[in-house]
Amino acid sequence: MRLTIVPLLAYLALGVSAQAATYTLDPAHTYPQFEIRHLAFSTLHGQFNQTAGKITMDRKKNLGSVEATIQVGSLDTGMPKRDADLLAAPFFDADNHPTMSYKSTKVSYQGEDKATVKGSLTLRGVSKPVTLHVTRISCGLNPILKKPVCGFDAWAQVKRSDFGMNAYVPAIPDEVKLTINSDAVEDSAAP
Repeated sequence: MRLTIVPLLAYLALGVSAQAATYTLDPAHTYPQFEIRHLAFSTLHGQFNQTAGKITMDRKKNLGSVEATIQVGSLDTGMPKRDADLLAAPFFDADNHPTMSYKSTKVSYQGEDKATVKGSLTLRGVSKPVTLHVTRISCGLNPILKKPVCGFDAWAQVKRSDFGMNAYVPAIPDEVKLTINSDAVEDSAAP
């Protein structure tokens, strides 16, 4: 009986402290992904394997922030030749722009598990407003780490031409869907 109550009490305590906390993105569990139609045929998926950043949340005051930096060279579509093509100048131009970043300007919560994040995406040296639609926020005590962790699922839609990626439009569509799945560890619990 005691083994059941102790984790429950820890989780309830976490629910209170999670109202105002700062979290560090867990790079092993944070994957910004994109999908775009390939010509008029299939849908191409890719992800970036190196992301760092911070998230703050204060749901009681309806405040928060998101800052993330992604290493463009960590692009992975599952095919090295395609990755090399996408990292070249017509697309990501990774040699001249090795990182992309996102910085929020406003966070609004919808209940306990959803939010809208307005902010700016900087890609290829161009900054444009991008809204993240957070479809899931799930916080609790990670049973393996024994630390408070929040998980997030979010998506956004962008036009690649807004960032100077005009190659092959409209044969390859301008619209790109971004999906972000992330875990973040509360800073007070970080080693």
